Amino acid sequence: MGDIFTNLKRIFRSGNILVKLIYINVGVFLLFRLAAVLFLLFNVAGLPFLEYLQMPSSPVLLLLRPWTLFTYMFTHYDFLHILFNMLWLYWFGGIFLQFFNERQLGGMYVLGGIAGALLFLVAYNIFPYFQAVAGSSFLMGASASVMAIVFAVSFYRKEYEINLLLIGRVKLIWLALFTLIVDLLAITSTNAGGHLAHIGGALLGIWFASRIQKGKDMTAPVNRLIDWLVNLGKKKPKMKVTYKRTETDQEYNARKQEESKNLDDILDKLKRSGYDSLSKEEKKQLFDASKK
Repeated sequence: MGDIFTNLKRIFRSGNILVKLIYINVGVFLLFRLAAVLFLLFNVAGLPFLEYLQMPSSPVLLLLRPWTLFTYMFTHYDFLHILFNMLWLYWFGGIFLQFFNERQLGGMYVLGGIAGALLFLVAYNIFPYFQAVAGSSFLMGASASVMAIVFAVSFYRKEYEINLLLIGRVKLIWLALFTLIVDLLAITSTNAGGHLAHIGGALLGIWFASRIQKGKDMTAPVNRLIDWLVNLGKKKPKMKVTYKRTETDQEYNARKQEESKNLDDILDKLKRSGYDSLSKEEKKQLFDASKK
């Protein structure tokens, strides 16, 4: 068992950002499922703390739980939910990394999740259709983040093709647009919040693609914020002061010998004639030498 955890830690540390994101999502999912089993053994139904990680549709509740804007995108409870999200993240995250770097993938994951959450929040509090559930609905899952990654690479490389089972080679952008149409048609379904979040992530991905083609990387600010948060708890290294001599070793040795000879002469004079016989400069040299 110890070897398994050691190998998992090694893979996590050595893996790229895509591996880390999948590990975090799966790890949180397993913790929730294990906690659910434990609670059930004590006849406690559900997970009372799960909603503290989900994104609420209530603006007031969001103000009380602002962290849920980020934690919801790493939170899953149903097996099929996390399975399909992680498969899409693995497939399309790999394609994304063919054109962009790891920091941009991490930034797109976070920004896509935020965009999906905000569209979910706004829609549930504007459209009368959602009025009955606007104060009691919650959002969780990485779908919005994944959709942002899919649409970012689809609109950045519109000619990119993939192989689909039973269909053959199709352009990735057609698959992306098909999923967007499905989400638009399903925003009044029982999973309306999830589909709205998909649309928010997709729009963010399209925006990223249009900006990056103009040389503007919209993930840079969020990556700087993440760097600042990561480094916040780290101890700053102590400043190391080094002294550089401006003289050669020969000059240094000659100077030290001269200082030693002068000090010996002062001590001899002090012994023969007393302290009052020393000049002001000699007294200073004697005082400086006593401090070394």
